[in-house]
Amino acid sequence: MDQEYAYGMWVIVAFNVGLFLFFIISFIKPSQRIEWRNMSIVTAFLVALFTEMYGFPLTIYLLTGWLGDAYPVLQPFSHKYGHLWVVIFGGSTLAWALVMGISLLLLLAGYTLMSKGWKAVHGAHGQMVTDGVYRFVRHPQYTGLFLVIAGFLIQWPTFLTVLMAPILIFAYIQLSRKEERGMLERFNNTYVVYAQDKPMFFPAVNKWLSFLTAPTAQVENLDEKTD
Repeated sequence: MDQEYAYGMWVIVAFNVGLFLFFIISFIKPSQRIEWRNMSIVTAFLVALFTEMYGFPLTIYLLTGWLGDAYPVLQPFSHKYGHLWVVIFGGSTLAWALVMGISLLLLLAGYTLMSKGWKAVHGAHGQMVTDGVYRFVRHPQYTGLFLVIAGFLIQWPTFLTVLMAPILIFAYIQLSRKEERGMLERFNNTYVVYAQDKPMFFPAVNKWLSFLTAPTAQVENLDEKTD
């Protein structure tokens, strides 16, 4: 039986990296050095992801090499069986549909939060935002980014992306803390009051629907520090 090989599509690799990176940069808008450093980690994650998705399936090569004939599918290099969750759950079409459906929902939710967060911050013109998605968490744009990363990990987990994801998340947690120090310097006690009952990234389970469907944020008109 001839082995199907659904890889080596480097133009598609480049297109997908560019497309998803464009949307992420459009919503997060890095400007400072630390923000561009973190974006380089996002870029590396996307390159690793789409390289294994369409270019060279390193994870599958390693697994088939280690497991040999024990690898549970006959066509490991077909695109369907590049989904490792599909392989784990027996290779059924239903498993493939569930994996794609869950990952798509996470991707859409993530881009929705990044878009709403960007619109709120952009419309604030340097003022403090406390409404909309910011009524639920302090860093909704990064929540959105984490959901996108989770969606990609569910859709197409690889050795490299699973290793890189915690590094990426840690980098954005550190960036969030740096941003909060800046907010405290500018808005002082007003930011303390706002932040004291808001989690950094993830609201309570029963608030997620309201979080995702929150309307456009309003802005606190605060130019000076508040005691």
